[in-house]
This record gives sequence, C-alpha cells and structure tokens, in this order.
Amino acid sequence: RAMPSNVEIKAKVGDPTAFAEKAVRLSQSEGEIIRQQDTFFNCSRGRLKLRDFTDGSGQLIFYERPDTDGPKLSRYSISPTNDPQSLQTVLSDALGVRGSVRKERRLFLIGQTRVHLDTVEGLGHYMELEVVMRPDQTVEEGQQVAEELMEQLEVSQESLVTGAYVDLLLKEQQDI
Repeated sequence: RAMPSNVEIKAKVGDPTAFAEKAVRLSQSEGEIIRQQDTFFNCSRGRLKLRDFTDGSGQLIFYERPDTDGPKLSRYSISPTNDPQSLQTVLSDALGVRGSVRKERRLFLIGQTRVHLDTVEGLGHYMELEVVMRPDQTVEEGQQVAEELMEQLEVSQESLVTGAYVDLLLKEQQDI
C-alpha cells in the first residue's frame, strides 16, 4: 500500500501578523484556529505522534521525512481516535515519550496546500506548507508548488528550518 504523501516546508516567522495578512489574501479566508498538543513517542524509524485536539478527538500519526530544509517529501498514515488520553497512556507505557509540543495553529487552504501559521509554546512563530500530493504528481511538481507559494508568502531561504517542532524543543532544552 502506498502511503499518502505531501511536500513540506517549515520556516521561522518573524512577523506573524504580516504573514497572516498574506495568507488571508491568498486563501481568501481568515483561516481556522486549531489548538493541539502533539506527544511524540520513541520508535525505530520515522516519527510517531498522538495529536490531541483538546476537544475529545485526536489522531495517531506516523510519518517519515528527511530532516533537511527546503521542500521535502513526507509520507504518512493517520488513524483518528475518540479517546486520545487512554491511547496516550498505552503508547507512553509501551514506547516511552520522546517529547511534547503544544501549539495554536491557524490553518489556511491555498489550492492543494495547507498553510499553517503556528504559535508553538516555548519556540515562537513558525509556518508550514503542506502540499497534499495527488497520485499523479511527481515530487518535483510538489516542490515547485511549495517554492512558488514560498515566494508569494515572502518566506526567505534563511528562515527555513529542519526537523520537527519536538526536535527544536529538545535542542532548546539541551542548550539551556
């Protein structure tokens, strides 16, 4: 079975208000606010996280993607849950917790791309582009969509970051 995939870009955002204004203009919407807590578990490859939407619903998400800056392919599988708390207990006991990330996400939809403006507790403001790939699209086509949107949103190459928020938080804790 082929896993669904997207092309992702993550970057630090210096001026979240200006970024939001551009995203509002391009998406022609105010965006949707989503509060979530992601708990990352130890696993032998890729990343496994439980996303708790704090409304009683959640998603167990496994994904694999290279830790490089710029557009990169991410393959993932998602299973919804109506009991994220008990699932977190079981997974914590079985695998151990790697780290946890709390964020407020403002989601904009622009074409086939999910644009996230994230306020991450302990890290600050970031944006993510997730170009949801169609089965007939090549990675290069997805990367081109991401790069064009980066230009329209005025995201600089210098602001790109690698890894997941949990990696950035764990690095911050080590540097203290």
